[in-house]
Amino acid sequence: MVKWSQRKWSDVLWLANGLVLAVVLNQLASLYFFRLDLTEEKRYSIKAQTKELLQGLDDDVYVEVFLEGDLNSGFRRLRKAIRETLEEFRIYSNNKVHYTFTNPSTAAGKKAQQEFMASLSAKGIQPMNVIENKDGKRTEKLVFPGALVSYGGAETGVMLLKGNRTQSSQEVLNQSVEGIEFEIANAIHKLSATRRKQIGWMTGHGEGEGPTTAGIRSALLDSYDVRMVSLDEESRLNKYDVLILAKPTRAFSERHKYLLDQYLLHGGKLLWFVDELEVNMDSVSTDNYFAIPYKLNIEDQLFRYGVRINMDLVQDRVSLLSPVVTGSLNGQPQITTMEWPLFPMVNQYADHPVTRNLDAIALHFASSMDTVKAPGVKRTPLIFSSPYSRKTAAPVKVSINDLRKEMKPENFQSGPYVMGYLLEGKFTSLYRNRFLPEGVDSAGFRKEGESRMIVVSDGDLVRNEVNPRTGQTQELGFDSYSGRTFANKDLVMNMVDWLADDTGLINLRVKEVKIRPLDKEKITTQKSTWQLLNVAGPVLVIILLGWVKAWIRRKVYTQFEVSER
Repeated sequence: MVKWSQRKWSDVLWLANGLVLAVVLNQLASLYFFRLDLTEEKRYSIKAQTKELLQGLDDDVYVEVFLEGDLNSGFRRLRKAIRETLEEFRIYSNNKVHYTFTNPSTAAGKKAQQEFMASLSAKGIQPMNVIENKDGKRTEKLVFPGALVSYGGAETGVMLLKGNRTQSSQEVLNQSVEGIEFEIANAIHKLSATRRKQIGWMTGHGEGEGPTTAGIRSALLDSYDVRMVSLDEESRLNKYDVLILAKPTRAFSERHKYLLDQYLLHGGKLLWFVDELEVNMDSVSTDNYFAIPYKLNIEDQLFRYGVRINMDLVQDRVSLLSPVVTGSLNGQPQITTMEWPLFPMVNQYADHPVTRNLDAIALHFASSMDTVKAPGVKRTPLIFSSPYSRKTAAPVKVSINDLRKEMKPENFQSGPYVMGYLLEGKFTSLYRNRFLPEGVDSAGFRKEGESRMIVVSDGDLVRNEVNPRTGQTQELGFDSYSGRTFANKDLVMNMVDWLADDTGLINLRVKEVKIRPLDKEKITTQKSTWQLLNVAGPVLVIILLGWVKAWIRRKVYTQFEVSER
């Protein structure tokens, strides 16, 4: 027979043991930190590179996110993902990352709001005009999908809504969620780095160094130290992490080629933006103008490294607009904007950290590229024309008046063509089986070396527009005819980051968050069934649990009554 007093003490002992076990487990958890992410793609996990960055912080980081207030469901989802990521940052940084969410529209007074929003734009956090129809009313609201990151007295703005705008709004939002960790971690890294990487901007061969390249050089200065480099004067190239050759127009001497060759084989990184054919925009309005090849004397060098820029121009039906005189009225020319196939609008990329989730870019007079045999070198195609493209070999007739002619779709079916390659691995020197150029220092000559480089067959990719009236430099990628800003700057910055990166942070851009949309057909056919299940199911479960509990109580107390008798 079981006595009630004995069972009571037994329950007390079980409770005490449970409390002791909970305390022990809590102490062990405090000593051995771990977190579990049960999602298939590990969407809530922080990469090892980010953890290393956060654990090595010497000062506190402050992140102010400007996504607060009355937001639609898409921006609320983005805000939730940002909050979750920052919470992970806080934990892995041992509480050195602090974050707040701010509503930019709460500033007192309209003037104060405008000044505050203007300051955000100046810091790179651009507003978006969100238009919604709610309760039959059309509303417009400015949203700032970005954050201000501060560390050690310095700060930088970060845009957190990024993606390929040709995709659906859900896809763009998903791509933005995938990029949150990289964007914030990259900003923290650049603010906390004790040594800024050195970027050399090559000069001496007609490369752009004036206002037409001020946009990208200004963007680079936010993260790197940029210096003009002349191979005639500069012999110590190894102090530069990356050398950029932006649209050279004059031939390279053998000595200059040797310096670049040895720079690469000693571990330096090269970023080439090369036009194979020369096109003068002042002459394209004539009917008999032809693009002719540049004589750069670097074809054999690129060939040895594993790529070849062909002497042709890619024409793509997916292209930018250009103004064309289509007639006159009362002596005044009538100008119409038409798509020009020689200005491809590129939206096809490799699934690589440099180009993942990138918006469309604008090219001008780009050539196709091929690979050639280069043992030890891995070649990754980065940039592609659309399938609705073709190429025309030199000499290529370039006349803007041809736009008035009808373009036949069947003539644009031979694409896509590659217009940018990434190369990495063990490169072989151009001078391995050659006599060295006269006057060079042969000490330390290398026949092979590990490195990486990127070659793009369009020198205009890094060139920005300049307002002819005011002389003001436009942002890289801005197209005055369409009023759209393409992702040229993002692409070039990604390229430089990938070449200069020794932390692996750039690889965070490959993070994937899968979209699992509901089946619309099942929603339509099974709507009533699921509604009934959601309404009646919880009620039935509660009734069942109540019945089970009553049955257990009745059985237990009946047993006690029998025992006491």
